[in-house]
Amino acid sequence: MPVPTRGPLIVRLRNWVGDVTLGLPALERLAGAGYELQLVGKGWARELLAGHGWPVHVLPQRTLERVALLRRLRADARAADRGFGQRLNAVCFPYSFSSALEFRLAGLRAIGHVYEGRSLLLARAVPRPQGRHELEVYWQLASALLGAQAPLPERIGLRPAPAHEDAARALCERHGIAPGCIVICPFSGGTWSGQDKAWPGFADFAARELPAFGRTVVVCPGPGEEALAREQFASAVCLEGVGLGTYAALLAQAALMISNDTGPGHIAAAVGTPLVSVLGPSDPAQWGAWGPDVRVVKGAGASGEPAAWPDPAAVRDAVAAALRAAPSAG
Repeated sequence: MPVPTRGPLIVRLRNWVGDVTLGLPALERLAGAGYELQLVGKGWARELLAGHGWPVHVLPQRTLERVALLRRLRADARAADRGFGQRLNAVCFPYSFSSALEFRLAGLRAIGHVYEGRSLLLARAVPRPQGRHELEVYWQLASALLGAQAPLPERIGLRPAPAHEDAARALCERHGIAPGCIVICPFSGGTWSGQDKAWPGFADFAARELPAFGRTVVVCPGPGEEALAREQFASAVCLEGVGLGTYAALLAQAALMISNDTGPGHIAAAVGTPLVSVLGPSDPAQWGAWGPDVRVVKGAGASGEPAAWPDPAAVRDAVAAALRAAPSAG
């Protein structure tokens, strides 16, 4: 039975790959409820979400340009839906004051979380769930807009676009990458509680432990990570300049990913690829990759001490177990 349309809904995405990936189930739920999504986010979000068919408008750098974009989207939505201005018509996933202000200046009635004193700028401000995984935080915002709760999804279900699947296959053929490869992501932006999120033993593990599994190892450095990939992971096939859409399709064809706490790890779990997530200071209960095929390997720090990184043997055992369990691991 067709779902009645609820009209256009303008959605501001967050600014990090992991956050956008974790917000995907909420977007799918809103689209499934009949909203016609108009997404606003970073340029890479258009490529990452291309397989879902939603328009993604690239967020300008300057505030006035952002407001102008939102006003254009508002005008288009009002032309298509007479009741657009009388209902909640926008979702603000970011927590910043500026994102709520931009919605208000554009004349949009947005729902978002209570944060940074921005409640008066939102048409509806809802409390942010405390102590919950970030995917659930976004899911509950969708629940508040729809006025109904729903069970959390087991999987995220990111769908690479067919063009990106073709590009990933061509990339593998060009570089002689056999089916069932292992993709590694030894990079990680930012810190957690002032500590680096990149496993310091990753390069040694890749050189000493991964050859025993007899699989091609692939690394896809992002901008600024190329030199590190070439210098510290020389035994891996280094694919530079791979866009996020093609990266997601490549991960969907891989047997396994080994990753720090970073966006590509979330993408791997989102497309259903087994993931060994190597964590030090990060809290998986709030930010861990989401899915049934995620194995978190984390060290046990002493009470009051900084979180410890796991022993390489624990990571090796997790990789072996993931490859044994994967249907395509043979």
